[in-house]
Amino acid sequence: MDRKNKVFIATSLDGYIADKNGGIDWLHSIPNPDNNDMGYLKFSNGIDALVMGRTTFETVISFDVPWPYTKPVFVLSNKLKEIPKSHKDKAFLVKGTLIEILEQIHGRGYDRLYIDGGTTIRNFLKEDLIDEMVLTTIPILLGGGSSLFTELPNEQKYELIETKTYLNQIIQNHFKRKR
Repeated sequence: MDRKNKVFIATSLDGYIADKNGGIDWLHSIPNPDNNDMGYLKFSNGIDALVMGRTTFETVISFDVPWPYTKPVFVLSNKLKEIPKSHKDKAFLVKGTLIEILEQIHGRGYDRLYIDGGTTIRNFLKEDLIDEMVLTTIPILLGGGSSLFTELPNEQKYELIETKTYLNQIIQNHFKRKR
C-alpha cells in the first residue's frame, strides 16, 4: 500500500499563500498566455482524493467556475454541519483527529491524498503527516497575509527531488520527507 499525503501549493517569496485581505489574485501576477498548468495535471493524476479545510472549500465553491475536481474531496470542518446540496456527490464532510480522518479516507480506498489549504497543511505538518511537497514560488513580496508555515513541535527534514522553472520567473521545488 503506497499511502502518501502530498501538498501542491504556491507561495509568495515571503512564504504567504494569501495576501493581507485573504486574496489570491497575486497568483496570476506573471502573464501565462499559454495557460501552463505548471505540473498540476501530472500531480493531480497521481492522487486519489483531496483533503481540504472548510475555508478552502468555501473559497473554491465561491469561484464563478464549474467544480474543478474530478476526484473526491474530503472537507475537514468542526463548524460545517453538511456539504451544500450543489456539491453533495463531489465533497464529503469528515470529522475527528487527523489520524481518525486518514483512517476513514483510507478505509474508502483512497491512499494518495492531496492536502490543500493553509490551516489543513499546517495541521498535517504539526502531526508530521506530509510525505511530499510541491512548492511553487511566485516572485512577489506580499509583506503579510496567511503564511504557509508555522511553528512545529519538531524539526522535519526534506530532500529536494526536482526544481523546475516556469515562464522564466516561477520556481517550483518538489520535496520528499526524509524519515
